[in-house]
Amino acid sequence: MKQVSKQLLTFYIAQIVIALVFIVLFETDTLPVGVKADDKQSEFVLTALMEIISLGAAFLGLRLFKFKPIHNDLVNRKATAMWKWGMTRLIILEVPMVINTLLYYIYMNTTFGYLGIILLLCLPFVFPSLSRCEAETTEG
Repeated sequence: MKQVSKQLLTFYIAQIVIALVFIVLFETDTLPVGVKADDKQSEFVLTALMEIISLGAAFLGLRLFKFKPIHNDLVNRKATAMWKWGMTRLIILEVPMVINTLLYYIYMNTTFGYLGIILLLCLPFVFPSLSRCEAETTEG
């Protein structure tokens, strides 16, 4: 379980670092900011899509281990299931966060920034520490 926890923690931190790299690159004008700011039609479609995806991801990412089939899998297969479902949960939360960060700078639309912040605020609740991994693979 210790190895699984380390792998999940590595992915957890890597996604945050990727988002921070995007922020640094855009804030230092290494990458151009607002290149699609005039394209209101695609901005509208992406805003609506990312709102649905981000809010759904926040709910699903925080509740994923409460679903009975997933909880039973975690209890029965322990480390294997923890890696599979833990990685799934991190992907559900962190990939849209990184995409929202990128879209914020491409469109300079604060909605994407707020959606990214919402997902960032969910991350402490799924921090893959060893004690959390062990607690989530036990009954009760």
